[in-house]
Amino acid sequence: MGPLGFNEILIILIIVLLLFGGKKIPELMRGLGRGMREFNDAKNNVRKEIEEGISEKDQKSTTSTQS
Repeated sequence: MGPLGFNEILIILIIVLLLFGGKKIPELMRGLGRGMREFNDAKNNVRKEIEEGISEKDQKSTTSTQS
């Protein structure tokens, strides 16, 4: 299966519009945006904690080798 063409995307959008209606779609997109933002924030926090842990480990190993 290749990438979606214009016709397939158009059919999907029409089905979504029929299922959810015009008023619910903005709410769904806002919720999706919030979810993506929360996911990215959590991902960045985990990355920061890992980097801090690595730097603390490096600092401890350099101070113990100097003693």
